[in-house]
Amino acid sequence: MKHIPNHIVLFPDGNRRWAKKRGLPSLEGHRKGYDNLLEFAKLCKEKGIKIVTAFGFSTENWNRTEEEVSYLMKLLENGILMNIEKNSKNNEWHKMGLKLRVIGQKERLPESLQNAIIKTEESTKDNKDIQLNLAISYGGKWDILQAVKRIVKEKIPSEKIDEELFESYLSTAGLPNPDFIIRAGGEMRMSNFVLWQSAYSELYFCPKFWPDFSEKDLDEALDEFDRRQRRFGK
Repeated sequence: MKHIPNHIVLFPDGNRRWAKKRGLPSLEGHRKGYDNLLEFAKLCKEKGIKIVTAFGFSTENWNRTEEEVSYLMKLLENGILMNIEKNSKNNEWHKMGLKLRVIGQKERLPESLQNAIIKTEESTKDNKDIQLNLAISYGGKWDILQAVKRIVKEKIPSEKIDEELFESYLSTAGLPNPDFIIRAGGEMRMSNFVLWQSAYSELYFCPKFWPDFSEKDLDEALDEFDRRQRRFGK
């Protein structure tokens, strides 16, 4: 391929529908989806992609049942801690060169999950081969609003505010805007994710539920990206 995306945004959608189709609890779909996310990151690294940003839990997801929210928080915490343990034993994430970063309203998360995030970000901060960003308690509108509020709070004159400055106040500051957005699960919408950052991203929708998304599906998506002509409005 001539063109490989540098930064992929992923909607790992369809976990609950995947479980329902198989007569399983929706929580089992989330577990399967989390496992597939880690595999996806490995595949992206092998294919030369440098950054993956995955939608893990939206600001709207707090409206789900208390049982499901609690399970998702614990799933994220256990998954992060399990990988810390693996990393300490055999340097798995260091060998892979994976750097983990969490974006979103981290202050709303359970304290134990916040601590797990701090440990993982610290232990992987020097890895440089691929960066995995997990968006937890994240919403695109929230991200824009919090940037505006911080700019106002710092009393920055309006004449000094341009796109570059504004982007430095988003939770994705320091990251290039995504080249390619992949959404599994059959839905075709942005669902309040990276609204500012995705202005010129290429969009790709896969009908498969996320737990069934495979390397073949990723290859087909990358082939499609390679065929696209990116004009950026020109």
